[in-house]
Amino acid sequence: MSHEAAGVPTTRNDEDRQDDVPQDSDGVPQDNDDVQAVQQNEAEPDAPGPVGPEDAGPRPEDRLARAVQVAEQALIEFEIAVETFRVEVENFSRLHHQKLGPMYARLDELDALIAEARAAKTGDPEDERKAREARAVVMPMPGVDELFHDWMDTDGLSPEAAAMLTEQPVRPPKRVRPSEEARRLYRELARKAHPDLAQDEVERQRRDGFIARVNAAYGRGDVELLKELVAEWEAGPVQPPAPLSESEELYARLEWLSRRKELLTVLAKELEDGAIGSMLRMAPDDPDQLLEDIAEQLLGEVSRREAELAEMTR
Repeated sequence: MSHEAAGVPTTRNDEDRQDDVPQDSDGVPQDNDDVQAVQQNEAEPDAPGPVGPEDAGPRPEDRLARAVQVAEQALIEFEIAVETFRVEVENFSRLHHQKLGPMYARLDELDALIAEARAAKTGDPEDERKAREARAVVMPMPGVDELFHDWMDTDGLSPEAAAMLTEQPVRPPKRVRPSEEARRLYRELARKAHPDLAQDEVERQRRDGFIARVNAAYGRGDVELLKELVAEWEAGPVQPPAPLSESEELYARLEWLSRRKELLTVLAKELEDGAIGSMLRMAPDDPDQLLEDIAEQLLGEVSRREAELAEMTR
């Protein structure tokens, strides 16, 4: 075996040198520029390339547009919740009057009879005054608000009044809470056709009219009509996605959504604090059963009053 002197480069033949030159896929040696490029890529495999516009972070307007979209959806869900509760309050009020009104009237009559019987026995002027007041409760003079109750609102005639004027049958609610199917269809329509999703005034007016019909059908629990409205909306024009707007317009949109939420919060508070709303909150899972429970309590009160009256007039 031969040994070469230290520090002397090892000699190679042409074949050996050719093997060290990078070749292409066909085995053809690459030129010097190609060799330098390969060596540079091997030395810096992860070197970043030039930064283009697409590599920049999201624009402030993009983030603002996303915030507007989230706020819009949150407001729509809030409006759906408020409208759902409003329908339950309205239906509970009507059914409360229909089912329990006669019992309340009977209690008032019994209170008047008991007070009159007591005054007849004692002859006390104070008892006579209380008897007159109790009798006045039985047949009060109706006020203007009571005369027009459920006939007119800020938008004109109520659905019941309109039905009577057009010789259509009035359809009172059958229960406090519409069926689950009606609730599902209502939420679907409200999310798709909500006026707040309109991009111009014409589209907003179209959606306003459509949602008014949806609310009326939901208030009656009319599942078939709600299904027809679903088909009608799906057959209508498709609203294009909102284009990216300038930051000033997006800020204005957020301010409007904030004011709208404040108004809905006031309305929700009024509904919850009202007499009917407070009763509904006592049985949020089964408001229809609440009516039955109240009716049972009133029947017990009627029986006790009748027994008291019988004892006084014996």
